[in-house]
Amino acid sequence: MSSRFLAFTLVASLLVFGTLSVALTKSAFAADDLWYPGEGVKKDVYLTYRIQELDTANGDPFIMTMWFQEQQDSNWIVPTYVEFEGRVIQGTMKLSDGMAYLAGSNQVPAEMNEFIGGYASSLHWLDAFTTKSEPLSLKAGSWGKIAAIGGAEIKPAGTEKVSFQGARDVCQADSCDATLVSWHKGVDNKIWIVNEFPFPVKAETFAEQSIGGSVTQFKFELLKVGAGQPNITATGEVPKPPLERKTSSGKYAVTLAWEPAEIQPGSNVNFGISFADNTHFPLKDVRYDFTLKDANGIVIVDLKDQRSEIGGPEIHSVKLNSSGTIRAEVVITAIEGQTTGQTIESAEFNVVVVPEFPVNAAIVVATVIGLVVVITRTRGTSIGSTFGNRGNSP
Repeated sequence: MSSRFLAFTLVASLLVFGTLSVALTKSAFAADDLWYPGEGVKKDVYLTYRIQELDTANGDPFIMTMWFQEQQDSNWIVPTYVEFEGRVIQGTMKLSDGMAYLAGSNQVPAEMNEFIGGYASSLHWLDAFTTKSEPLSLKAGSWGKIAAIGGAEIKPAGTEKVSFQGARDVCQADSCDATLVSWHKGVDNKIWIVNEFPFPVKAETFAEQSIGGSVTQFKFELLKVGAGQPNITATGEVPKPPLERKTSSGKYAVTLAWEPAEIQPGSNVNFGISFADNTHFPLKDVRYDFTLKDANGIVIVDLKDQRSEIGGPEIHSVKLNSSGTIRAEVVITAIEGQTTGQTIESAEFNVVVVPEFPVNAAIVVATVIGLVVVITRTRGTSIGSTFGNRGNSP
């Protein structure tokens, strides 16, 4: 009787242990399927992305590097570098543990705010569906619907190989296994997630236009993953004329050209503005405003109620004294006598004024000349003999 009881107890214990093991295994496996923005972020790691977002920098791409320097009270201190149009904008963001930007920091320059908005509307966009407090599974049947009229259902669509520039830093291969999160609204929209990586590694999404067709809503790609403070230098090219921008409704195209193509401080610049519809047919009898502002938002030129009879180019001559980025804005107020009403048909452009002789280069040259003078005085030789005397000796 005793042996039977012991055998029964042993079998029951094994069954209970087995059941618990299966439950724990399933629980652990399910937890591994969960993902949210910020998952797996580590101290002292930096991430570099190329980002393009519809409402940021006129929809032009920029490069953002975020260094997760340290964590304070569960929030991350993130020195951030934005590379755009041949310059680097630097500031320090404070992010929650769910990667939300915490506004109010005095360590972010005003000109970086636009790019932080681009970050929130692209890399952090999925936070509207899956969060650290309520993470969703990468195998779920649905993540919900997009908050828009006729909102499409967004859902994981299985795993696939995805190629991106920073793939080797993530999975030591040219492409990584990733979960495709997608939705269809006019066209297919795709975001690729590598589990336990803080942000999606790649995205291609689109927005419908009121006039039909679609434009890029946001697009990004992971370029690099590294450790320690990143060494960032400006590598982007400055804008070259002519530049074309669609107005806010997408109905009209504004082209801005300028001469000289490379602008230096103190230059007299001729800006040429042309107008067309979305099929590039020239617009007639256009009334418009033209404004130029420097990087600090100070108005350089503010021309009101200008007129283009046959679509342009309309020439405006302006002297630009300071270096840096100049923001040009063209606002169409009327076409063939009809005002644009409450719709603001505007187009914005960035024009870069490049110093003729950068200060850093001047310092280097001055240092070299100083060294040459010291060497010359020490050796008692002439500058000509220091670099080699091409003439005959007397």
